[in-house]
Amino acid sequence: MQTNLSPEYRDTREGREADAILRACVHCGFCTATCPTYQLLGDELDGPRGRIYLIKEVLEGAPVTAKTQLHLDRCLTCRACETTCPSGVQYGRLIDIGRNLVDAKVGRTAGAAAKRWSLRRGLLSKTLFATALTMGRMVKGLLPRELGDRIPAGGRAGEWPAPRHARKMIIMEGCVQPALKPGIDAAAARVLDRIGISALRIAGGGGCCGALSHHLSAEDEARAIVRRNIDAWWPHVHHGLEAIVVTASGCGVMVKDYGHFLAHDAAYAAKAKKIAELTRDPIEIVTAEWRKIAPMIALDQGPERIAFHPPCTLQHGMRIRGQVEEILLAIGHSLLPVADTHLCCGSAGTYSMLQPVLANQLKANKLRALEALRPEVIVSANIGCMTHLESGTRTPVKHWIELLDRRMITTSRSAARSATPVHD
Repeated sequence: MQTNLSPEYRDTREGREADAILRACVHCGFCTATCPTYQLLGDELDGPRGRIYLIKEVLEGAPVTAKTQLHLDRCLTCRACETTCPSGVQYGRLIDIGRNLVDAKVGRTAGAAAKRWSLRRGLLSKTLFATALTMGRMVKGLLPRELGDRIPAGGRAGEWPAPRHARKMIIMEGCVQPALKPGIDAAAARVLDRIGISALRIAGGGGCCGALSHHLSAEDEARAIVRRNIDAWWPHVHHGLEAIVVTASGCGVMVKDYGHFLAHDAAYAAKAKKIAELTRDPIEIVTAEWRKIAPMIALDQGPERIAFHPPCTLQHGMRIRGQVEEILLAIGHSLLPVADTHLCCGSAGTYSMLQPVLANQLKANKLRALEALRPEVIVSANIGCMTHLESGTRTPVKHWIELLDRRMITTSRSAARSATPVHD
């Protein structure tokens, strides 16, 4: 694609990065076939190719309007187009640049700005979110069904094993997951403990990954959060930390991008790159340690009929495909075929709250595909997808690590065989 950036952007860091991405695009249109919003709306400007043209026009000095902003806002940033693109266009980074530039030009109405500010404040504060969730659960039965369905039931975390192994990994707990589904991280900690890895919880580095602020164009806030996390984790890196495990794939894809996100921060660039290199989705750990895990699997519990929803952040963002499915089969479950697994469920961070009509259409389509063969449980790998899907179904929705935790033999003999205690 030929470009001619305006002087306003030509020599800026964002302009140079966007220009390189735009020039990689050959406007073939393959991306439109896998774009969820294009499939729903049928508008070229609501597909990746159309949005790329809009961003190109902004960078070349064309007038920017609220209509431009609307088409960019409708993008889920699912990045299915990146998986499809034969030219390797980094659309996810381009849409982030485009949104920031357009927001700076157009701004937001007072109501829209207040809603985005409230989302950031409410979701970034663990205390505020947990309190609101507890109150919501108390009055759930009195609310209209549509609203009550958005409030997930509570659950217990269960035991989090005390550190006792030479191998150590941090589990990043995130901002909302500890309140919504505390059992996910605890299940991951138990799985790691049984194979000789201590899972650490780190004060000051267990909140938001920065994605929430980043995708709501609050870039200074996002960078402050990223630096805070790096500061909290860095002392452990010096003491031999093996990995940072992020059980929510939406957060994982952000932390894995810390190196790019702070690439121009002289004080943090090298640290951010190292943190990104250490970050792992739990399936990467389980796959690498499967030789130790396999003997502990109790296959006599009987299979469950499972429909798996691979989050966009896992399959398109981190390019991890097929591994969770292999583990689910290996631990004795029956994996049902699901149509259109490449398509987004409509959660996409705060998208379901900012674009509820489109998000609910996508959720209905996704649940129709997932429930076509009547699964006993729907399984995913991201807290946002899980809570979004739960609001539209009575079928239980679980994280795959919870199923693995439940299938692992927990006798003292098995635990002793797998553990390597640290002796002073």
